[in-house]
Amino acid sequence: MSDIKTLAIDYLRGKAYSDKDKALLSLQLLTERPVGIGDHSTGDFYSNLDEALDTLVDAEDRIEILKKHFP
Repeated sequence: MSDIKTLAIDYLRGKAYSDKDKALLSLQLLTERPVGIGDHSTGDFYSNLDEALDTLVDAEDRIEILKKHFP
């Protein structure tokens, strides 16, 4: 791989893993320590859960695609 290509793939891989960690942290906070989140309505809570799961699914999909096409 060229230097630019390597840097680009490394960036994409790092971003995907960072997003995965962010989503897992959010899900852990929401499920194990919801009192630490502050004043949220039930709708906000569900929205935050959905958003964290969507982020996790997207990140894991990107990780798998990068592994498949750029091992």
